[in-house]
Amino acid sequence: MTSANTTIAHSVPLGSLCVFLIRLSAIMAAPLIGITTPGQDATGNIQLNIAYINAVRRAGGIPVLLTPGEEKSDRLLAHLDGVLFTGGGDLHPQHYNGTSHPTLARIDLERDQFELDLARRALQSERAILGICRGLQVLSVASGVALVPHVPERFGSEVSHLVLQAETPIPTRHGVSLVAGSQMAALVGSLSIEIVSWHHQAITTIPPGWRVAAYAPDGLIEAIEHGSHPWAIAVQWHPELSAEKDPHQQRIFRAFVRAAQGLSYGLSRPA
Repeated sequence: MTSANTTIAHSVPLGSLCVFLIRLSAIMAAPLIGITTPGQDATGNIQLNIAYINAVRRAGGIPVLLTPGEEKSDRLLAHLDGVLFTGGGDLHPQHYNGTSHPTLARIDLERDQFELDLARRALQSERAILGICRGLQVLSVASGVALVPHVPERFGSEVSHLVLQAETPIPTRHGVSLVAGSQMAALVGSLSIEIVSWHHQAITTIPPGWRVAAYAPDGLIEAIEHGSHPWAIAVQWHPELSAEKDPHQQRIFRAFVRAAQGLSYGLSRPA
């Protein structure tokens, strides 16, 4: 008599089984996550906060650093499963028909061009996308909107989005409210969280194709998510700076890496 297990095994064509195993292997493989970096500093070095790399690794991804100056971003993108657009210096206002402002700092035209090109290509692909601080601004400008050059001039001082210490901007903290029913609220698992803030520019117009996912108490847009891209989220704060101890922030990286991995993650439950 043939056992039930043997019957089932013989009922599955060998070709189908091979395809299934190949797909399963691809799903279980750690995804390659491209992480944008600043350009060279005055000493000829490229410096990126290790917190980005650590957060991606904790989430199960393999970090791949993407330095400014690469001309074939399409070839880079073809080898990646996800792209993380990091924080950094201000975008040059020429990219959004803006005007110069005395507070603009650390402008790097080479980085701007590389990341804007990469962002446009990524948004046309099915690669998972996460933007952080400057990264949200890059994705927004790539989608066709302008930036507010200096947040205090538009939003006042009700909320401190950064603090000046001896003329040097340093991070600060404040709360944000997530939009009920948003993808962000679902993956974070809360409608109100505390975040680490470190920026003086922002958006006031929702980029085409995107929707707002979080606000600061002063009304500033703190997070956006794409309406049609498979997985594209951007936050104006710095989740990497508190993700090691704050599970709400690490869940952002976990959901991002899972999306890049191609898993059917459940946004209705904490990631």
